[in-house]
Amino acid sequence: MSTVCGRFAETANRRGDAPFLHVLEETAAIYGIPAGDISYAEMARRVADWEDRLSAAGVGHGHRVGLLLQNRPVFIEIWLALNSLGASVVPINPDLRLAELEYLAEHSEMVLAIVLPDRVAEMSDAVTNAGSPARVITPDDAIPKAPAPAADTEELGSGTECALLYTSGTTGRPKGCILTNEYFLHSGDWYAETGGHISLRRDTERMLTPLPLFHMNAMAVSVMAMITTGGCLTLLDRFHPRSWWDSVRKSRATVVHYLGVMPPMLMGAAPSQADRDHTVRFGFGAGVDPKLHAEFEARYGFPLIEAWACTETGSGGVISAHEEPRKVGTSCFGRPCADVEVRVVDDAGQDAVTGMPGELLVRRAGDNPRYGFCAGYLKNPEATAELWKGGWLNTGDVVFQDQDGSLHFVDRKKNVIRRSGENIAAVEVESILNRHEDIRISAAAAHPDELRGDEVAVFLILESGGGSPQKAHEIATWALDQMAYYKVPGWIAFVEDLPLTATQKILRGKLKGLLEETIAQGGFIDTRHLKKRQR
Repeated sequence: MSTVCGRFAETANRRGDAPFLHVLEETAAIYGIPAGDISYAEMARRVADWEDRLSAAGVGHGHRVGLLLQNRPVFIEIWLALNSLGASVVPINPDLRLAELEYLAEHSEMVLAIVLPDRVAEMSDAVTNAGSPARVITPDDAIPKAPAPAADTEELGSGTECALLYTSGTTGRPKGCILTNEYFLHSGDWYAETGGHISLRRDTERMLTPLPLFHMNAMAVSVMAMITTGGCLTLLDRFHPRSWWDSVRKSRATVVHYLGVMPPMLMGAAPSQADRDHTVRFGFGAGVDPKLHAEFEARYGFPLIEAWACTETGSGGVISAHEEPRKVGTSCFGRPCADVEVRVVDDAGQDAVTGMPGELLVRRAGDNPRYGFCAGYLKNPEATAELWKGGWLNTGDVVFQDQDGSLHFVDRKKNVIRRSGENIAAVEVESILNRHEDIRISAAAAHPDELRGDEVAVFLILESGGGSPQKAHEIATWALDQMAYYKVPGWIAFVEDLPLTATQKILRGKLKGLLEETIAQGGFIDTRHLKKRQR
């Protein structure tokens, strides 16, 4: 089958009343939805109902529909229905605020946005401000008539766009990654067929993930793995450290997905006789602290399988430590499989000496080096060409390869602040802060954070000069209405000068030195306590 919905239909016909999704009582209470199992057959009925409603409104091939629905089952219902019609979804991070929503509405050219009731007003303002014709509704509203799509006779299939997923990239505004049916189908196939420590048993696994559906991991990896193998998926609203193990037990999870920020939090709890009271066979994720890796596995009794991928590669270029030796505690994320080719290159573009760091380049082996990867960036052929410079996907991640071919993560070459698994482009933060009437110029950088990896730090030059803790708090509070809470500055320093080029661009290399100097002098104002999700 060449579409995501087609694969789901095949599995639903085979699995019938077997559970596809499981909603825990804790999640149900947070979302205000029923708890319990949703079978494959019931999901198929819901998808068919959405398909009828959307089709009657003229939504079809060539349209994009924004979804701001968190990790609710209705997200998957609408996604599958739209896929069956040849339409694409634009998953929207619920933490995005007005300025960011305006950009998504305009850039994606979505014709419809289906959002939570408490976000209708804000999304409507964003659509209006962007000059977009998109209509904004909730899942319970009647679907308005869609505009006629551009003439398109292409047959629906593996090359049809399935989703437009936005990633921060390295600079500037977020880039829209075009993800086809092939991208999602291959992701499910890869997980189902890889084996080793991440072997998935057909019609058996129960997977638990706290990761969001607007990220490729949950949407393309978790959902597709369960559809492909006939398993059951439990989606949490987010990671809750205190109730995590209770969720693991109640969901009867056999597989869990994680981010590197999770193990340290879980290891911070006092040891308990219940630490191994679970049915988890393995965890799959990235970024675990090497110092905690072995200790975590010994305490909780299952392996954490480290992997590397990104939105652009999907599972077409994934690398994972699913076979021994895993080299636990060394930042090793495995060796490439036979169908993935890699290079590690120095700054001159030459192959790095074994054991020496360089940028990771990846591509698919064989005739189609982009198989399973994103199809490119929407409306940005220049960035797409740069991504694939030299015939390889240039990842921007610095790694080194040891004697047996194992890859070890070193650092990020990209100008990205990575906070608790979220990639935050410094330029995007700056572009929004510079809208503030009192800010002349801003510069963002990564401030080390023991818990979250990085925290957003900014240097501000005010129009009137000076600055105070009160002003820092005022700016951070204002920013909470303009951008996702995690992008809001957690540290603010007011300065008189910034390292700039002759054309007034920020000298990133010198900014790092200024950051270290300011930290040493205690020159930052702490605004981290203000960074809370906006409801």
